[in-house]
Amino acid sequence: MPTVALLTAGDLLHFELAVAHEIFGNPPREATRGWYDVLLCGTGPARVGPFVVEPDHGLEALAGADTVIVPACADIDDLPPAEVIEAVRAAHAAGARVASLCTGAFVLGAAGLLDGRRATTHWAHAAELSARHPRAVVDPDVLYTDNGSVLTAAGKAAAVDLCLHLIHLDHGAAVANSVARRLVMPPHRPGGQAQFVATPVHVAGDHTLAQLLAWVQQRLDRPLTVTDMARKANTSPRNLGRQFHSVIGQTPIQWLITQRVRRAQELLEATDETIEAIALATGMGTATTLRRQFKRVVGVAPDSYRRAFHHTKPV
Repeated sequence: MPTVALLTAGDLLHFELAVAHEIFGNPPREATRGWYDVLLCGTGPARVGPFVVEPDHGLEALAGADTVIVPACADIDDLPPAEVIEAVRAAHAAGARVASLCTGAFVLGAAGLLDGRRATTHWAHAAELSARHPRAVVDPDVLYTDNGSVLTAAGKAAAVDLCLHLIHLDHGAAVANSVARRLVMPPHRPGGQAQFVATPVHVAGDHTLAQLLAWVQQRLDRPLTVTDMARKANTSPRNLGRQFHSVIGQTPIQWLITQRVRRAQELLEATDETIEAIALATGMGTATTLRRQFKRVVGVAPDSYRRAFHHTKPV
């Protein structure tokens, strides 16, 4: 029976630990092969949100596990002690598949497991993960990454997706879908799908870009160009590009397309407008252009997004 060791040490967030325990600790009827033996591994009582959890195994059990799950840290500046990080490193060296959920990626980074590998975490902490571990290839726009022996998930619901992905690898799609049905979830989403949160860009009200961004947001249905934006900001397109790169990290046109897609997401969620109408309302022009840009930014087609996120009105 393969073992899944849940790292239970430090100050953890309870959602990710509970999700992993629920998914790996309860075999579905369709699992005809051996399920998982779930271990809680730590050094003593651990704070998990409002609860205290008592591990049933020590850290040495990590090295003998087939899969090690590192749940989210409550405070990324307060990582587990060195002995915990060393135990995660040793488990990977012994051949364990190591997966982090949300901010658990910071533990993997401290253990050196993200160096040279693609990784993700909750979008709000992705920049910090990249800054601390510059040798990691941090992608803030995906649900999870799979490097074979090292996997990372973004925030909250993406932890479910990664756990289902592991079950898919071990037991196949039918079993993974059965677990998803038990959780009243759609079948697991591909890791390359975007984190659906519309990541905000904070620009101080007195910054030279602040008024321009607000002006553009009110005109997303119009065929704006970078020249139009530069003219409004009373600068040259080249200088505007430098400001956008410095403050936002994107070119003006990249930011504009992203805003159009975010508006399309809102309309897909809240209205029954056709794709063609939404394309016009967001300045995309045609349904073909909207579908192409939407798939590039979000990772799924507009129709799929609507099926997953449309808010139906109560009868």
